[in-house]
Amino acid sequence: MIQAIRRFFDANILGSANADDHQIQQGALRLATAALLVEMTRADAVVKAEERVAVDQALRELFEIDETQVRDLVTLAEQEVVESSSLFQFTNLIDKQFSYEQKVSVVEMMWRVAFSDTCKDQYEEYLVRKVADLLHVAHRDFIRARHRVEDQLGPL
Repeated sequence: MIQAIRRFFDANILGSANADDHQIQQGALRLATAALLVEMTRADAVVKAEERVAVDQALRELFEIDETQVRDLVTLAEQEVVESSSLFQFTNLIDKQFSYEQKVSVVEMMWRVAFSDTCKDQYEEYLVRKVADLLHVAHRDFIRARHRVEDQLGPL
């Protein structure tokens, strides 16, 4: 796994000779965000193809990265999720570095992944609620994010 992380950061973060702490921090934020989305796919114990597609699409749109970078990022995030003992390491980084609007976007992306299989699952809802709380997203914004996703996807 260490080699995979090193390859990802070498290729996508440190590729330029001018890589600095900010670029390294951005790579860590990408990984933390991807890990939360991957964790969402696992919340109901069944990872569905629709959920994987939703994760890839969210990461591509949020970070403006190509398919190869998405694949590498998701692979790393899956490994991080398996090896982590809690969500705190991911949410803490996002909470400290993202703006409030970016945090709401993360919550909205989690709803997109949760509803991508057109099922409302109690474990997925619990995970989004928990992450929103850890990111200090107000309950009204948590609900608004859910409604935006439901409105776009239609009846579940």
